[in-house]
Amino acid sequence: MKTKIILLLTVFSMQLTNAQLKPIAYSDGNQKLNGFGILAKKVSASKPGILILPAWKGIDVHSKEVAQQLSDLNYNAFVADIYGEGNYPTNTQEAGKQSGYYKTNYLEYQKRIELAMQQLIKMGTNPDQIVVIGYCFGGTGALEVARSKMSVQGVVSFHGGLEKEVSRFVNPIDTKVLVLHGADDPYVSVPSITNFQNEMRNAKADWQMVYYADAVHAFTEPAAGNDNSKGAAYNEKADKRSWEHMKLFLKEVLK
Repeated sequence: MKTKIILLLTVFSMQLTNAQLKPIAYSDGNQKLNGFGILAKKVSASKPGILILPAWKGIDVHSKEVAQQLSDLNYNAFVADIYGEGNYPTNTQEAGKQSGYYKTNYLEYQKRIELAMQQLIKMGTNPDQIVVIGYCFGGTGALEVARSKMSVQGVVSFHGGLEKEVSRFVNPIDTKVLVLHGADDPYVSVPSITNFQNEMRNAKADWQMVYYADAVHAFTEPAAGNDNSKGAAYNEKADKRSWEHMKLFLKEVLK
């Protein structure tokens, strides 16, 4: 078994040399999944890693750029494929249907996240030094990681959906939680925010929530344009500030 693990780590190291983002195929049963991995730019004894959960259209330019930036900060990074080959959305209607399925069937969402985390660990990442971050639909996934009690040090949600079904039991949350939220996001209602915050209190979580002025949904996504009236738009100031808040969080939880 030890020899097999060493061989697997060697293969992944060969695939991910020179801090370049590389495609990595894995699977959930018969469903092929296609993620992307990148090693830290500099060798680190602790080998911390970040799992990236993309927005509702799946792996995109933005999630890949985030992986590269995290590599530059000396973190291993892996971009998860939640939907799987043959199921990638081509428009917003399909994206809404696919993401809605996994929000409802949250145990399947959690399983796909766990499978991606295994790939991050196979890259040589220290399993005790992992943070999960997510954008929009992926932000919802990051919170599901905290709810599922996966063994991670922290989760970060960028403009993600916050609320779970009210019928679900509130389990204690041990991992640290950071929510980065557009103050004018029309897709997350005030009752949803209240319910989420009450959930965090009832779960005895160590949580933070930061609001960004004049920011709506998708404020980190340049492709969203800059028209706030559409409900989703890029906000450069919020993007930069949220990135710095995440960096501080990573330094705290990945000591």
